[in-house]
Amino acid sequence: MEVFVWCLFVCAFLQVSHQNPVDLWTLLPHILVVEVDGTEGQQPLSCLELPDELMARDIKNEDIFWRKNGWEEEQRGNTYLLQLEESLGGGNYTCHSKDGSLLNHTVVLIQEDEAIRRILMKSEQEGYLKCSAQNYNGEFHCSWTWHSNRVGKVAFIKAQRVSDTQCSVDESGQRWTCSSGQSNFNCSVDNSGHRVVCLEEQHCPYAEESQQIHISVYLRTEHFLLENYSKRFYLSEIVKPDKVSIGQVNTTMVEWSYPSSWSSPYSYFPLTFEIAQLRGRCKKCDNPCTDSKATKTSTVPSTNICQFEVKHKVKAVCVRAKDALCNSQWSEWSYLRLRRHKKNKHQQSKN
Repeated sequence: MEVFVWCLFVCAFLQVSHQNPVDLWTLLPHILVVEVDGTEGQQPLSCLELPDELMARDIKNEDIFWRKNGWEEEQRGNTYLLQLEESLGGGNYTCHSKDGSLLNHTVVLIQEDEAIRRILMKSEQEGYLKCSAQNYNGEFHCSWTWHSNRVGKVAFIKAQRVSDTQCSVDESGQRWTCSSGQSNFNCSVDNSGHRVVCLEEQHCPYAEESQQIHISVYLRTEHFLLENYSKRFYLSEIVKPDKVSIGQVNTTMVEWSYPSSWSSPYSYFPLTFEIAQLRGRCKKCDNPCTDSKATKTSTVPSTNICQFEVKHKVKAVCVRAKDALCNSQWSEWSYLRLRRHKKNKHQQSKN
């Protein structure tokens, strides 16, 4: 008898503690996110929120019918029971009066456990989101790689430094504004659909960052699956200068200058440059700077135009730059093939 009672108690506890959906919340007006755990469950949807609306519109409960993705459903009435199983159940739900007039609509997006990732490919070095900034002016971009079988689109973007940030989107669904009392971010999705560019309007490049930027990108598939990908960083951690401009002064001297997009004054935002001298020519290399073995590599700090004397037998030079004060990313290499038969002739690099 005691064993039987104990079994009833355990079973009742499991039924209460293991519910599906796990949670639900509103992403945007008429867009409901249902968090699921993979088990079977139900979630009610309401056509008209208040019973008084039925009377005011002279609509009978039994006359309301529903459509899912344009197809009429058997269920009738003001309440629709959404059937949940694994990652299924999402869709565009509309409710209509007897004559077919639209009464309300709700897009239901299904969000599984965060440990399950289906939409994006993960990089060992960068994770799911690759973020970088050209300078310290407050603009940065984040990109991602779609899984070959799960191409989707951006459903929501949130960029913030503090937790009380509120975000909204314009009518195009491509431009987002996130505001708080301390910071304002404007973000836009580019035409490729796999890159977002954000600008923090109130950012001061001369002040030390006290709080990290936290960006969240919500992506959805055509099957109404939603996943959230987030990243936290300081601009100093993701800054990556553009390629430097390099030229040949004479047979033994090359010079380069700061990227035009880099923050100024250069004395306050100094760069360190790495110079690789190549003796051989790698005709079959896609990138001679990375595929060839450098004879000599030097690192030079500079706050202005820099000149460098190369060895006599050097055939080519590669130069790249990084922030001198932070452990951030190197720029892409700039490559210059030297011409020994001409003197006092500037040759622009291939960028």
